[in-house]
Amino acid sequence: MSTMNYDDRIPNNVNLSSDKKLLKALEKWHPAYLAWWNEMGPEGYQNADVYLRTAVSTEPGGWAQFGYVKMPEYRWGIFLADPEPDRVVPGGDHAGEAVWNEVPGEYRNLLRRIIVTQADTEPASVEQQRWLGQTAPSLYDMRNLFQVNVEEGRHLWAMVYLLQAYFGKDGRDEADDLLARRAGDADKPRILDAFNQPCPDWLTFFSFTMFTDRDGKYQLGALAESGFDPLARTCKFMLTEEAHHLSVGELGIERVLRRASQLEREDPNGDARALGGIDVPTVQKWINYWFTYSLDLFGSEISTNAADFFGAGLKGRWREADDYTDHRAIGATMNIPQVKAGRLVDNEVALRNGMNEVLREAYAKDCERVVKRWNAALEEEGSQFRVSLPSTRFFRRQGIYAGHHFDPSGALIDATAWEAQRTLWLPTEEDRIYVASLMKPVLRPGQVANWIAAPRRGINHQAPDFEYVRFE
Repeated sequence: MSTMNYDDRIPNNVNLSSDKKLLKALEKWHPAYLAWWNEMGPEGYQNADVYLRTAVSTEPGGWAQFGYVKMPEYRWGIFLADPEPDRVVPGGDHAGEAVWNEVPGEYRNLLRRIIVTQADTEPASVEQQRWLGQTAPSLYDMRNLFQVNVEEGRHLWAMVYLLQAYFGKDGRDEADDLLARRAGDADKPRILDAFNQPCPDWLTFFSFTMFTDRDGKYQLGALAESGFDPLARTCKFMLTEEAHHLSVGELGIERVLRRASQLEREDPNGDARALGGIDVPTVQKWINYWFTYSLDLFGSEISTNAADFFGAGLKGRWREADDYTDHRAIGATMNIPQVKAGRLVDNEVALRNGMNEVLREAYAKDCERVVKRWNAALEEEGSQFRVSLPSTRFFRRQGIYAGHHFDPSGALIDATAWEAQRTLWLPTEEDRIYVASLMKPVLRPGQVANWIAAPRRGINHQAPDFEYVRFE
């Protein structure tokens, strides 16, 4: 097991002190990072003591400790999972060969592009969520928001380490640019569109952590199968931290649905909104919006870039090494329906060209698992409502289905039918105004906003009414 060094200014388990040039470059970047955090991090609560977890090991059990920390004093660091002895490239043309500990020259630009794109998502979500603390429905939720934020910041450090350690001046320039872009900025936006969308309310935050962070899980999982071992080891440990982010979204939406069901029972007309709740049909609209927005992050269903990344061994499928026997995917095909002459028809494509879709299918299956859990909660609460995922063709802005209209079942429809029904399927301005009107801060231990059910369990064996955030 590699040792985490917390004595250095930058905590790490990569023996950073032995590389003076790299250490100097990262120490130069550090003040700029802190300036970015203080400008774009959680607004209004930088001086609060927050009950946060901090990584102290990369072992599966006992890898984090908990305690009160002011967020600007959080020990962000550089942590890689321990190397696997005799690890080989899991998939692609180099499958079975020894992994690379240096960047192969022929793949330098591709690798840098992959790392920069992943890195750019990390600060973007912090920027999107910076105002949410001011409308937190409980101290428990506020703490979870801040935990997500500081760990997204640490994930940025993880990617910046790779850029500066392995890509020289180009990597240093890219690291600087990561702090220059801003989510939603008209002149220097973040790279991926989903990370330029506003996050004005907690239903959006829960949807984002449920669906968009889950996309991150699968992207990190694909990179954890990379033949470039430092990237694979970095992403493997990031996945350990990412699990909490997903649970925030899963449980957050479940709690909104439970409270909607409770308020439905209390209201004579079964209207959760009449009693200040977020009704299930409104939650369904947020699910439709953020699930489909997150699907776009996987890229086009048919992609030569995806084929190149897989063939080069830079990315794999989800659990490539463990779940597949054919790791080269040469000559294999898959069916991806396409729109031709106004009809949806089957289309056989080379499996390598469909690797984005393979990853998207694994993601959608994982989301379906969570939806079953939500419906079990609705049934437990006695609600007649159920939620569902729309088709992966519905409301797409990227890929082969962009520019076409589909209903939530995936049936191809015309523009007139789409316009007539879209307000039934997607959030309207009135929906957003109503949800925003409920966003009032609840900042006393144990108290929870009316529109969301109280958590059933606390963090790290603490009670739900624990003082998760202490204010000055």
